[in-house]
Amino acid sequence: MKSKIHEHQNTNSKNVSKNNLLFDFTVDKVAKTVFITREFDADLSLVWDAFTKAEILDQWVAPKPWTSKTKYMDFKVGGRRFYAMVSPDGKDERWAIQKYTSISPKTNFKLFNAFADKDENPQLPGSDWDYTFREQNGKTKVSIIIYNESLARMEKMIEMGFTEGFKMSMNNLENLLASLSKK
Repeated sequence: MKSKIHEHQNTNSKNVSKNNLLFDFTVDKVAKTVFITREFDADLSLVWDAFTKAEILDQWVAPKPWTSKTKYMDFKVGGRRFYAMVSPDGKDERWAIQKYTSISPKTNFKLFNAFADKDENPQLPGSDWDYTFREQNGKTKVSIIIYNESLARMEKMIEMGFTEGFKMSMNNLENLLASLSKK
């Protein structure tokens, strides 16, 4: 079922994961912004690596049964990640390119994200992503703000199943972190 987004109001879903961890997902159509807060039962270093190292990122970021394939990733200011979400049969690849615009190790990073073709040509407009990481009492809270340059792009993201897919990805990450940290 697709998410409903109302013209002048927010849609907000506060969920608790299976381990009673915070998961807040808010779409503000007027501001063309998505706000996500997700708590993980893992230490900050591991959660940071899960978002910044391709070999870990590709294990969780695609909603199942899709997979993620990173062609290259250079995690530094000005560096880029070029990757695809790949359908289960391998016939459909949805490419995107990200450019890292700011990095404060283990605290925050920002990037510009745009859909792209397989030859790395961005399909503008794109979106600005701002990730903030905070550890408290052995848990790590990740806050993500996604600002879209256009309402049409945000609506396309939502139409493509972004809300459901992102929630599935966060659950994939929770499971991966549990197996990596053996908590």
